[in-house]
Amino acid sequence: MIRYSALGFISGQFLLIFAFSMLLPVAVGIGYQDAGLAPLAGTMAGTAALGLLLLWRCPRPLTDLNLREGILLVVLLWTSVMLIGAIPFALSPWFPSYMDALFEATAGFTTTGATILPDVEVLPPSIQMWRHFSHWLGGVGIILLAIAILPLLGIGSAALFKAQAGNIKSERIKPRVIETARSLWRFYVIATLVLYLLLRIAGMDWFESLCHTFSTLGTGGFSTRTASVGGFQNPAVEYILIVFMIIAGLNFTVHFRAAQERSPFAYLRDIEFRVFLATIAVCSFVITLSLLHHQPYDLEQAFRLALFQVASIASTTGFATADYERWAPLAQMLLLIIGTLGGNSGSTAGGIKSFRVYLMLLSLKREFKKLVERKGVFAIRMGGEVMPEAQVHSALSLLFLVVVFLIVASTLLAMLGLDLLTAFSTTMACMFSVGPAFGTAGPAENYAHLPAMAKLILSLCMLAGRLEFFTLLLIFAPAFWRK
Repeated sequence: MIRYSALGFISGQFLLIFAFSMLLPVAVGIGYQDAGLAPLAGTMAGTAALGLLLLWRCPRPLTDLNLREGILLVVLLWTSVMLIGAIPFALSPWFPSYMDALFEATAGFTTTGATILPDVEVLPPSIQMWRHFSHWLGGVGIILLAIAILPLLGIGSAALFKAQAGNIKSERIKPRVIETARSLWRFYVIATLVLYLLLRIAGMDWFESLCHTFSTLGTGGFSTRTASVGGFQNPAVEYILIVFMIIAGLNFTVHFRAAQERSPFAYLRDIEFRVFLATIAVCSFVITLSLLHHQPYDLEQAFRLALFQVASIASTTGFATADYERWAPLAQMLLLIIGTLGGNSGSTAGGIKSFRVYLMLLSLKREFKKLVERKGVFAIRMGGEVMPEAQVHSALSLLFLVVVFLIVASTLLAMLGLDLLTAFSTTMACMFSVGPAFGTAGPAENYAHLPAMAKLILSLCMLAGRLEFFTLLLIFAPAFWRK
């Protein structure tokens, strides 16, 4: 039996934290006295009031949440964040409808970075800050933030952590869930400060440095400029962002181990890190050659453009310094593939994840061996460890689910009148948190022209991808609600 009062109590605490997070954009609004202050302040007050009401009406649970309650709470909180996070947008004049505001908020908190804005420069600083800060909050998972800074959520935190962070490797940095979440966020905050300082040194002002820091560490892709990072025309900024997009696309537990050991060899021991970096290196090399052959670039410019786009798409950040739809078909195909693969498990990136892709390749290799040696027994090993069959089956099941989701969503978008390329690529871009797609929603375009129903479908794609599909779809299974 699901204890809805327990979910209400924890949700109330969470909403108070969420309201507190709005202080930063509200402070920016006060400093600039801009038009976004009133919508943000009103939303903050309303969210805090709702949180207090839930705490007043719902008693504190006396026992831990079970996994089913944890899964339901994760879906409930992510949905609440998007619905409430859209209110400041909806109350401002720059978003034509609540559906547009919801799409923007969903793209922000799921770190997808897709936008309906044809001109982002028109937004006041406070609304800009809210857009970018949503990336930072959604990066490691706003649920983990709640676990990390509110010890009271230790009630049921194991179930909540497992439901939210199923893509993080089973080994724990520390034995307690709250300490694990705090360790992840500690690294996240330190990386944020370092990146901010580097961008300031590279020539960005404080506001744009902070905004792009939030977008980069959250692998989101919102920019303060309509031309994205390309609008700065600053190679130093581009190289800094390349490094930190890759860092954000790596498993945070590996970062933690490397910091503990004070040795870069902790990265090299991780097979997922090697696969991810090898993919970026190979794709960047091939695209550089393609650009030199088809575009009027010198070697350094071709290399920088190729590496930036590859790092951006591979980490599912979605920044752009070039309109890659004008590149050769081979370059576009490579970007499409690496956006699907995504970053590492336990990172802020989206995608299928390098770990699962490599696991599926090993599984395919084993099947070929079985065809040759029918009586042989073959185990799948990664990093010297034998992978449990349940984990192999889970990866294969997720791949099948991704394909089904992609077909259904793309078909629905085609029924609404989108051309085949736009329907297919926008579905993939939203499912895997990339943001820019191809067709009429490429890096030089936006999603404003899509029908409201298409925006709703793509918003669900973003949420499903952020929750790794199973978590969201489980609540629609009849067995989930049985006692």
